[in-house]
Amino acid sequence: MNVTDSLVTFASHNPKTGEVLKDFHTSDQSTVDRVVADARTATTAWQALGYEGRRKVLLNWCSVLTENLNEIGALISSETGKPVGDATLEASLAIGHLAWAAKNAGRVLKSHVRPSGILMFNMKSVVGRSPMGVVGVIGPWNYPIFTPMGSISYALAAGNTVVFKPSQFTPAVGEWLEHSFASIAPFPHIFSVVQGLGETGQFLTTSNVDKISFTGSTRTAKLVAATCAARMIPVVLECGGKDPVIIAGDADIDKAAEYVLWSAMSNAGQTCIGAERVYVVEEVADAFIEKITRLAKKLEPGKSYGPATMPSQLGVIQSHIDDAASKGAKFALGSTHSVGERYVEPVIMLDVPEDSLAITDETFGPTLTINRTATIEEAISLANATRYGLAASVWSKRTGHHIASQLQCGMVSINSVIAFAAIASVPFGGVKDSGYGRIHGPEGLMEFTYPRTVISPRFKFPIEFTTFARTKFADNFIKTLIKFLHSKVVG
Repeated sequence: MNVTDSLVTFASHNPKTGEVLKDFHTSDQSTVDRVVADARTATTAWQALGYEGRRKVLLNWCSVLTENLNEIGALISSETGKPVGDATLEASLAIGHLAWAAKNAGRVLKSHVRPSGILMFNMKSVVGRSPMGVVGVIGPWNYPIFTPMGSISYALAAGNTVVFKPSQFTPAVGEWLEHSFASIAPFPHIFSVVQGLGETGQFLTTSNVDKISFTGSTRTAKLVAATCAARMIPVVLECGGKDPVIIAGDADIDKAAEYVLWSAMSNAGQTCIGAERVYVVEEVADAFIEKITRLAKKLEPGKSYGPATMPSQLGVIQSHIDDAASKGAKFALGSTHSVGERYVEPVIMLDVPEDSLAITDETFGPTLTINRTATIEEAISLANATRYGLAASVWSKRTGHHIASQLQCGMVSINSVIAFAAIASVPFGGVKDSGYGRIHGPEGLMEFTYPRTVISPRFKFPIEFTTFARTKFADNFIKTLIKFLHSKVVG
């Protein structure tokens, strides 16, 4: 960071080379407050467009993003270091979610009539969904378009305006999104971006927003939640994971090894829903370990996956590998010397003690622990023995659903990995230290609205209850009706 002409700036870097890509001005408190205030002025007109009007705007944005898919893919690649193909896939999935939210918001959020019950049968009960107002979105660097668009798309489709603070490691992606939306926006301030380091994110959480959607570490998420709680502002928290994989005796070992390796190593392991721990039953352990190790030896850092986007993460990865080694873990691939200046060679560790950092804490690198279990029950127990609860993967031809039903997490892929992220109709989120709230799907649309109940008389009822002039007859009528409805004991 440096100061130029009294304006604080910070630089975006290419993690492959360290070269400066561009300097960005940091949004201070007054700037953030102004942007949020402008967003609030736009809420009335944005909501007045209705679901169909917003649908047209957002689908036009889809068209712009699609037409420029190569450009945004290259930009994501330059700021994160991930291969262009992976970056383009990420952007493609984000476009899919934007389209789904635009097309389904009216259906999911439409008002509906509910039964009023016998006692209030003359009343019409309608429940509708109202947008929060202004939503602040704080995005991550590992998936700088896919993850934040899971909040941005759904919040906009629901009728909110959005102020987005991208990661300081991927500011150009955020800037590009802002410019692309502005090219089709019917008026200003519907979707805006503020730039900066962690302090700018703090400014956004203390500004006059109506909800915050945060993606990042559990430690920071707790600070965000505490700040918002002081103002009674609701939050969505999408935090880290220590996602387990369970390999049963009837698993397709070849397919499991291929997919689990991709889940663990793609994006240099910088995936909150990627595999970090494998529990494989003893009877197929040797075959699985041999297969996944053989495949992992073919990976080429710099080609198969990129560097660590956030340089400080290299120290975390190193500490987890060192700790596991000091506690007796064996290396099927790699060693304590696998962490380089920018890249990490693939690391597969076996027989890793359950109290080691490589098991208990999120590593966020191209590493994988594999431990043998005597039974599936033991594998399930160990998979759940974590403070995280984001995602999991289960490999079994016959008992996948039974195993999945016992896992304490928000999402499970059976005989697949990370499949749920690509399906726009299902919710995304975790439990325990992995956060709370949901993005994607109907739940993601409802997350950025609140329910409003409206009750109105259908016709005049001769017996009135909500008045000081209530008669003795009315009191007896209520008692008689309640006894008739609820006095029976159910055996």
